[in-house]
Amino acid sequence: MSSPRVRNITYSTYWLISISCLLIVALLPYIKWHHWPAAVRSYVLAIIIGLVVAKLLAAVFLLLDDVRRGITWLIRRFSAPKDVTTEAVNGLSRSQFLNRLGLIAGGSLFATLVYGFSNKYNYHVRKLKLSFAHLPASFKGLRIVQISDIHSGSFANREAVLKGVKMINDQKADLILFTGDLVNDRAMEMEQWMDVFSQVKAPMGVFSTLGNHDYGDYYPWPDKQPNGYSAMQHQNLEHLKRIHGELGWNLMMNESAILSRGNDKIALLGVENWSAMSRFPKYGDLKRAHEGVAEIPFKILLSHDPTHWDAQVRPEYPDIALMLAGHTHGMQFGIEIPGLKWSPAQYIYKEWAGLYKKGEQFLYVNRGFGFLGYPGRVGVLPEITVIDLV
Repeated sequence: MSSPRVRNITYSTYWLISISCLLIVALLPYIKWHHWPAAVRSYVLAIIIGLVVAKLLAAVFLLLDDVRRGITWLIRRFSAPKDVTTEAVNGLSRSQFLNRLGLIAGGSLFATLVYGFSNKYNYHVRKLKLSFAHLPASFKGLRIVQISDIHSGSFANREAVLKGVKMINDQKADLILFTGDLVNDRAMEMEQWMDVFSQVKAPMGVFSTLGNHDYGDYYPWPDKQPNGYSAMQHQNLEHLKRIHGELGWNLMMNESAILSRGNDKIALLGVENWSAMSRFPKYGDLKRAHEGVAEIPFKILLSHDPTHWDAQVRPEYPDIALMLAGHTHGMQFGIEIPGLKWSPAQYIYKEWAGLYKKGEQFLYVNRGFGFLGYPGRVGVLPEITVIDLV
């Protein structure tokens, strides 16, 4: 048993955090939430959600105890009177056992989410080799680095991000491909990171495309009209497009490029965000991107949302050998150990992290370089993908 002093400190801390969270939620209509520093918003939101989820988990065990008590009461009420004793588990009554189990489960989940704060810049390099029968001989050995979902508006640690960029360049890629979500909402989020990400370079170039967050659709633009149009939002998108160019990146807006090595050529296609889910924008035009390179046998596609693969790419464009996507972040929470790969993301996305193959076509879903919402990572670490074509 813990001492009264430890218990008092624990209870006081718990109630202080809980009451603070309740006050913030109650005052949300009156505080300028969007004007708070992004890092502060992320931590506050994560703690609130973490507490709610932890309490819900603990409540499951308390509900089980209530059901058990109810059944016991019914048995006592309608059966013949007899001595009833409360069974104990390891010296505890069943109620005490279930209550403590609930507290342990909820507390462990909350502690895990807090621990995950330390992993948000814990970049992990994942390497794989892909073989294609129709890959031109000159491109065998081509090294591609994929990054995705930078979400620069969430960053607060310059040195940590610089370390991640150095890890990207250390892979000695021939070609670097970025698959969308450079910012959370606004182009201005990149202002303090331009000199950092302009260091990302490769001999054959850096190519990029847009993700759903890059359009500013989730920001409350003050000039938004009833029909949904906002001049400020439009200007923001145009600014973001220029930023890609200022970084030295080739932004692909439903476009294609032909890459040459020796006498051989492959095609690189990049589309705007295209999702099979109605809640996400569908701006991509793969037909337009494909038209200029239809005669090139080997094609690689950059498309932010992995649902694009099953919904359009595979059934309509069997000549696209490899699609690279991001978007899911692996929900920044899960378990990835030999023999077990799990995340809540799998209940939303059929392809949510890593490599997938159907027929002769491949899809790779990057787990994201940055983070959004929850300022951490549990089990699913920020990723730099290295793909060697062999």
